[in-house]
Amino acid sequence: MARAIPLDKEAIIAQNSLLKALAPADRRALAGYAQPARFDADGIIFQHGDPGESMMAVVRGRVKICSHSIDGKELVLNIIKPGEVFGEIALLDGAARTADAVALETCDLLVLRRSDFLPFLERHPDVARRVIAVLCQRLRRTSAHLEATLFLEAPARLARALLNLAEALGVPAKSGVCIDIRLSQQQLGAIVGITRESVNKWLGEWQRAGWISIKQGYVTIVEATTLAALAGEVDRADHKAVAASRRPESGSARPRI
Repeated sequence: MARAIPLDKEAIIAQNSLLKALAPADRRALAGYAQPARFDADGIIFQHGDPGESMMAVVRGRVKICSHSIDGKELVLNIIKPGEVFGEIALLDGAARTADAVALETCDLLVLRRSDFLPFLERHPDVARRVIAVLCQRLRRTSAHLEATLFLEAPARLARALLNLAEALGVPAKSGVCIDIRLSQQQLGAIVGITRESVNKWLGEWQRAGWISIKQGYVTIVEATTLAALAGEVDRADHKAVAASRRPESGSARPRI
């Protein structure tokens, strides 16, 4: 459920990736329109088919954008982190929401209503161009997700998803890059489009091989080059490094792929 909370709206806008280039006077004007809201973990922010009346900027917490099949299966399309916006598609065209937005954890948001933001965009074409760039980036990501779902086997899809999460949400760790969000195997399966049992199988094999480590629900990428090769994304890493990381050490076992 949404709850109003006090926030320094102008300071938040100054840090937002989409709006930070605004002049101070424009930030103050936009802050006057923005309404703060808080959603508890698992709180529904909006659902597919709801009126597209606003765009949200994430201040704290993370939001998943997802769709559901008739039989209740979930597909996670994106995870929105602090400093990013969501809900921009319906904001621009005024049509219904195309997916659900759910708080993964307690989330603080700034809500910009369509009736206020569209006139602001008309006065600030540079912001409009950045909104278009965000839309294009999301479209490319969705196209890549669809391509992976159609053409890649389950382990390759899971490896690619872990690499994408590490790129978007990763923080340096002693043994590699830790994905700074606790996701259940069910949630990872929803991102990749495979069962929880399949996620459990591959994560277990990769952990035993030393490619990843899992502690208290957090996944750390240890052998990024190996996962990149498995995902068919050798451009993420040097080819020689990939070959070296895939070479079994004496007496060690690699998982069957």
